[in-house]
Amino acid sequence: MSLTLDPAAQDLLFREARTANTFTDEQVTDEQVQAIYDLVKYGPTSMNQSPLRITLVRSAEARERLVRHLAEGNQAKTAAAPLVAILSADNEFHEELPHLFPHFPQAKDAFFGDRSVRENSALLNAALQAAYFIVGVRAAGLAAGPMTGMDFEGVRKEFLDDDHTPLMVVNIGKPGDDAWHPRSPRLDFDQVVTTV
Repeated sequence: MSLTLDPAAQDLLFREARTANTFTDEQVTDEQVQAIYDLVKYGPTSMNQSPLRITLVRSAEARERLVRHLAEGNQAKTAAAPLVAILSADNEFHEELPHLFPHFPQAKDAFFGDRSVRENSALLNAALQAAYFIVGVRAAGLAAGPMTGMDFEGVRKEFLDDDHTPLMVVNIGKPGDDAWHPRSPRLDFDQVVTTV
């Protein structure tokens, strides 16, 4: 059985897409980022929480501040990427629930009055949204280089606040020369799927 999605789109989003390690100097515009967000915002989250927050790092000064918090192997590619996004989870997402989940406005207090419950839920659902964001970058014809090799607390203190938990840094742009490592193996279907 085949998938409904066009094979070329399947390749663009999954089969041929990889984590880019080099980029051209072609800029990523605010309009491109807006188009990516306007697509991926429809990805599902529990109770439509939508806790992902995106910090775009554009200025040279901000880039320098970010790079010093990254693992050594990630520093050069982030310094050279046309655009870098810090993806984080908003632990106060519940303040938006009366708007985002209007058919049950009491959800804000009924389920998320406890900070630890909010943090766990924000982390899971923002991670879902981060995956949507990466696929959205690919859908825009750009390459994404997501990375978690960093000092998370350092990034939080430098760019965020106590109500936001950093998830990853994503380098974004057109792939440059020798952008790809060889494709790593994946698990087979029967290694992952169990029927009971």
